[in-house]
Amino acid sequence: MNLPTKITFSRIIATILLIVTLFVLSFFDNLNLPTLGGTRINLIFLVIFAFFVLASYTDHLDGKLARKNNQVTDLGKFLDPVADKLLVNSMLIFLCAPSLFAKYNSEQTAFIPVWCVIIMVARDTVVDALRFIAAQKGVVVAANIFGKLKTVLQMVAIGAVLLNDFPFHYMYPSNTNPYLTVTAFLVYLATLASFLSGIIYIIQNRKVFLGEKK
Repeated sequence: MNLPTKITFSRIIATILLIVTLFVLSFFDNLNLPTLGGTRINLIFLVIFAFFVLASYTDHLDGKLARKNNQVTDLGKFLDPVADKLLVNSMLIFLCAPSLFAKYNSEQTAFIPVWCVIIMVARDTVVDALRFIAAQKGVVVAANIFGKLKTVLQMVAIGAVLLNDFPFHYMYPSNTNPYLTVTAFLVYLATLASFLSGIIYIIQNRKVFLGEKK
């Protein structure tokens, strides 16, 4: 196992440990830690944000190292999307109901609507199924700019939700509808990009569904 693959594998293990930790913390109703100053950022969520940024960076790092040092392997190709999906989708699910999964964070107002989570997770499921079908026929479904844009927007939206709409919440009254904030707009943008990129993948690779090779 080369260095890029080790980095990817470490990201998977770290994400699993994070999920387990968040699951355990969800039972602590009275663990209401103070927010960071007047930012409304919960300290636990700040730690999660730091982890998410670091994990997102390693996603860029392992790919860069693999290409630079000619260390692209089949194992790395398999583990990298697994690590990405595990990290992003677990955060999407966690943040769709922070009042349920993070009762210790009573001041959290930013969240990801369930319908947005469904669209983004469903898109990944469909694209993964498309890639599996294509692989069975010897066709490579390459990533495109729309998929990469979707990933970037998802990471930005997740980061904004973890920071509880900071610093954007200073721009409007505290009783502003959470569906009409800057963070909410970023979530909608990521959802739209996810949906459109999925449609583009299907259109570009429609011959795979028709039983033909590209």
